[in-house]
Amino acid sequence: MSLEDLKLWIQPALVLAVAVALGLLFQSVFVRKMAQLSRRTKTDLDDLIVQAVKRHIPVWFVLGGVVLAVRGSPLDAVHHARIDRVAAALLMLSLSFVAANLVTALVERATARAGAAFVSASLTRNVLRGVILVVGGLLVLDNLGVEIKPLLTALGVGSLAVALALQPTLSNLFAGLHITLAKPMRIGDFVELENGTQGFIVDIGWRATKLREGANNLVIVPNARLVEMIAKNYSLPEPEQNIVVTVGVSYGADLERVEAVTLAVARELQETLPSAVKGFAPQVRFHAFGASSIDFGVVLRGARLPDKAELVHEFIKRLKARFDREGIEIPFPQRVVHLPESALSAGRTVQ
Repeated sequence: MSLEDLKLWIQPALVLAVAVALGLLFQSVFVRKMAQLSRRTKTDLDDLIVQAVKRHIPVWFVLGGVVLAVRGSPLDAVHHARIDRVAAALLMLSLSFVAANLVTALVERATARAGAAFVSASLTRNVLRGVILVVGGLLVLDNLGVEIKPLLTALGVGSLAVALALQPTLSNLFAGLHITLAKPMRIGDFVELENGTQGFIVDIGWRATKLREGANNLVIVPNARLVEMIAKNYSLPEPEQNIVVTVGVSYGADLERVEAVTLAVARELQETLPSAVKGFAPQVRFHAFGASSIDFGVVLRGARLPDKAELVHEFIKRLKARFDREGIEIPFPQRVVHLPESALSAGRTVQ
């Protein structure tokens, strides 16, 4: 290449360098200012838009610089058209990623605002992101001149074989979609499976649902198995739970007084313990003549089922202390042995 040929590329190179510099400058200065301004607004939508596009702005400037540089280069019109097409395809691909990131962020924002009333698991985000990227990829191929109709036909024919090969995976995927859309259980719900496993749902993925047990262990259940199980959701229709504590008092106790004292302790507990539901009226119900005591149940109400242990623990301590002060006896099992007179006489004879 001669010196004259190199001179022809100086202007395109300068144009490209200026475009790169402007892109980096725009990202470091203007985008930062926009981020600061967006944080001052009441809505967070502008924050999400800035976060979604800020990494792609230098790419857009570079693509624009390439197109302008080619215009001033010694390349012929055929090469101009090819480079323009490639630049447009890369721009579409970049915009597809921006759209996918923005939609994912919007879904996460909706989840944070709706709380447990709206399920947004990794499955939901991944499906939406995948759909957007697939559509963007098809548009890129179409822009590059690739016939997508034969491609779609081939994919349709091959989908049967793929479906058969990936039957377990697809079963879990559609089961996860069912859980996400039907909402029999949601992220944050406390559930118990038919095998006795209990825990909070922390994620509903495309293959499995994750539960965190009270011991902080993570239980991973395939979605297809989960939808076939009998599960008890302690968070629906509401997370508050009635908790029954069984107590026994001696046969000589005044039951009216026992009931009044127990209700006083239970009411105080409901109003002072954070894990109890304030305003709930506890109940006392005598239900059995036991072997050594008259048994009754005390109905309390906790904010969540996992709070049961704390609620019962605190109630037992307070009730025992109050019964001791009131002189109410909580009997322990005991047996009275009656010996006939003949046995007593025989014992005396032996002695």
